[in-house]
Amino acid sequence: MNSTTSLLDRAGLEKAKVSKIIRRGLDGADDGELYLEYRQSEMLLFDNGRLKQATYDTSQGFGLRAVKGEAVGYAHATDVSEAALARAADTVRAVKGGYTGTVADAPARTNRRLYTDDNPLAAPGFDAKVKLLQEIDAYARAKDDRVRQVSASVAASWQIVEIMRPDGEIYRDIRPLVRVNVSVVVGEGDRQESGSHGYGGREGYQRFVDAGAWREAVDDAVRQGLLNLDSVPAPAGEMDVVLGPGWPGVMLHEAVGHGLEGDFNRKGTSAFAGLMGQQVAAKGVTVVDDGTIGDRRGSLSIDDEGTPTNRTMLIEDGILVGYMQDRQNARLMGMRPTGNGRRESYGHVPMPRMTNTYMLAGDREPGEIIASVKNGIYAVNFGGGQVDITSGKYVFQCTEAYRIENGKVGAPVKGAMLIGNGPTDLHRISMIGNDLELDGGIGTCGKNGQGVPVGVGQPTLRMDRITVGGTG
Repeated sequence: MNSTTSLLDRAGLEKAKVSKIIRRGLDGADDGELYLEYRQSEMLLFDNGRLKQATYDTSQGFGLRAVKGEAVGYAHATDVSEAALARAADTVRAVKGGYTGTVADAPARTNRRLYTDDNPLAAPGFDAKVKLLQEIDAYARAKDDRVRQVSASVAASWQIVEIMRPDGEIYRDIRPLVRVNVSVVVGEGDRQESGSHGYGGREGYQRFVDAGAWREAVDDAVRQGLLNLDSVPAPAGEMDVVLGPGWPGVMLHEAVGHGLEGDFNRKGTSAFAGLMGQQVAAKGVTVVDDGTIGDRRGSLSIDDEGTPTNRTMLIEDGILVGYMQDRQNARLMGMRPTGNGRRESYGHVPMPRMTNTYMLAGDREPGEIIASVKNGIYAVNFGGGQVDITSGKYVFQCTEAYRIENGKVGAPVKGAMLIGNGPTDLHRISMIGNDLELDGGIGTCGKNGQGVPVGVGQPTLRMDRITVGGTG
């Protein structure tokens, strides 16, 4: 499909007729839109020395939404036709219940482009991608004779979205997305450990399939695996924790970020509800959600309601100053939309979601932060975690961590779990590094059954008196 072809033209629909149908469906509603989507996606997985999976998919469809107060009427279909749109309009009209309102103002326009329109699935070709995965496999196995298994994958998608308002105005975005992943299993005797590294962004494949990029990924995955072979059981108890820069920001994303989304605060189910303007973190802690960074995995030129994304200040010097908002929750809370209305696909309603969420840098040297800890843990990489939005309680698994003893990084540890409460532990941040990093472009965030690509980041941090669950 040509990127200049509108989705209405592709479906053989006349704009004037579609606009009339939308107006009928949204007549008297507070807000709403027609969301059209076309998506191509692929994934190739090379595992245990052979191509194990190769998938390619093309999908398209629409979602029509009418909003009245807190109620939402939504209908979606893969059949992008005038008849299907008319049935959807009849369905969403039911949400109004005789209510007559004024449709909310349309989103502002933007000419900003944060990424290329080019389709990453177009090049390189299938054979070149398979050859790349073979080279990754061979390189990883040649790194060390303790490498027992290698899994490598490339994945990409190309998405076109068009958002049509009741007045006939159309907002359009074309979104590329690429990700490369390498994971290894290493072994010595009966013991086996793993390591992984992933990277990606909103670009074509070119930068990501460069030999320097994938070799660096393999080197890091093998390094992690071999490091874990030498790990000792993690200690347990309350101790000071140093979080490394970059991907460890996933803990901030989960334990704090979700609690700053508008819907949870409007409903009073967030641990941060009702705290606007209050001190919710230690002084020096500043957190932003920024969907405007070029080529980043979590960035969007416009969100899935047509609102341009923003750099939204959430916590400034420890004070809660903002929430992430979609159009519905912003209106109900008397605030402005922040460009955080996101949905997984045309089959899902939009809701407030993060884009690239990170903590700004401080002024301390990372080495100084580590040297300040007498007895603790240095957590460099995280795996899975669980968070309760209402209470803020979290549990996170460390996939790469070390003991800190008398200000020096010691042996790698296995099985370390960080256990705490996000809103409480924000006050336990005592040192903030000057080494802010964003993650490599691998994050996917889940909420209410929907997954969307996101970014995280932070500088090196010291957190005091954190509970560590271990095996030692």
